[in-house]
Amino acid sequence: MAICEDDCAIDALRERQSSTLKIVLVVNVVMFAAGIGAGIYAGSSALLSDSLDNLGDAITYGLSLYVVHRSLRAKAQVALFKGSLILLAALIVLGQVIYRLFVPTVPVFEIMGVVSLITLAGNSLCLVLLTRHRTEDVNMSSVWECSRNDIASNISVFVAAGAVWLTGSGWPDIIIALALVCLLLRSGFNVFSHATRELGNIPAE
Repeated sequence: MAICEDDCAIDALRERQSSTLKIVLVVNVVMFAAGIGAGIYAGSSALLSDSLDNLGDAITYGLSLYVVHRSLRAKAQVALFKGSLILLAALIVLGQVIYRLFVPTVPVFEIMGVVSLITLAGNSLCLVLLTRHRTEDVNMSSVWECSRNDIASNISVFVAAGAVWLTGSGWPDIIIALALVCLLLRSGFNVFSHATRELGNIPAE
């Protein structure tokens, strides 16, 4: 009887996780589709990095959904892959920043501000939904980490938009983009570290 109750509780937990992941996956796909076009049109490295982060999150949530019903080892291995995606996003943004140093431009701050506020609302919803799951396992902990980063990223882009408006320069956009690179690197290494510890604690099969 106790075994049945434990299994039912685990199944219920996995179903709740799946439902949450499906919602945040859809939200991030929509935000990426809107953000990537806006970032390119506005000429904003910070907004482009924000949209790429949404793409990485969408992939991350899809992978997390895939491993919800799988073993702890599979979840930890996927978390390692998520860490790789976060680090890749950081390198892409860094490349964009370097390009802007050689080809300077002043971003369209109006687009930056409006899109950052819209994505902030979407990511806030995702963070609220994921917060209740963040201590359940390494899989949900890593997606919560991604969602928390998104909030900081959105606020940073909004601040950059205001600074571009005040200064009439593209430098605030570049500086914020570099700050986001640091944030992505920190997050990627955190996910890697957590997943590595989890793998080390799992008995060999």
